[in-house]
Amino acid sequence: MTSPVHIRSLRGKRTLAPLAPSSATKRKPHSGGLDAKAQAGHQTGMSDIREIRNICVYCGSSAGDDPVYAEAAAALGAAIARAGVGLVFGGGSCGLMGVVANTALAHGGKVTGIIPGFLDEREIALPSVSELQIVPDMHTRKRLMFEKSDAFVALPGGVGTLEELTEQLTWIQLGRHSKPLVIADVGGFWRPLLSLFAHMHNAGFIRPGYEVRYMVAERIEDVIPMLRAAAPRHAKKEGEEEVIGERF
Repeated sequence: MTSPVHIRSLRGKRTLAPLAPSSATKRKPHSGGLDAKAQAGHQTGMSDIREIRNICVYCGSSAGDDPVYAEAAAALGAAIARAGVGLVFGGGSCGLMGVVANTALAHGGKVTGIIPGFLDEREIALPSVSELQIVPDMHTRKRLMFEKSDAFVALPGGVGTLEELTEQLTWIQLGRHSKPLVIADVGGFWRPLLSLFAHMHNAGFIRPGYEVRYMVAERIEDVIPMLRAAAPRHAKKEGEEEVIGERF
């Protein structure tokens, strides 16, 4: 039996909706190694170009010590709204999460927040979003954020942001989905992680054919153009469904 999801609209009303089963239940198990052409991003057999309708932003529930982080979050929220793209985020009102969401709303954007009930009960949720979904647990939160998004951006953040980012990179690496992802390296924040990826590769733990595919933007104004340029390369193959459900 699926767990319920509460949905809160701008009017503050809540409805109880059943959580749709993951598309993973419809797909046969993975049979072995990745298709080399799919891993390299070849477009042979691709379906229609993916349109970026919603961008998921992973970021900290703290603002960090350097004002450049909040400035970048505000710039990204504004850019997403001006592009006519929806923002999907973790639903919180604190830190960079609150900054990116409030700025997108201030510029007329559509913002969807997804937050577990235990955090909503602590009044951390941002009440002014276009849609706020209250979910049973963190796993459901991450799955819905994935399913509602066409691309991903990682701003600076803490352990939770790092976990969300690396989980998406793992799914991409293993061929479970092909949605584009940009690491926003604001003020060099992510350079230690990027150096670690290079170290993993040099030490033989990231093997040929299983590369970790992502893009790095040092300027916020480059993020959306990069995602849109990558969308044709990351369009789904004909008949392919994106699968993450077995992770949960």
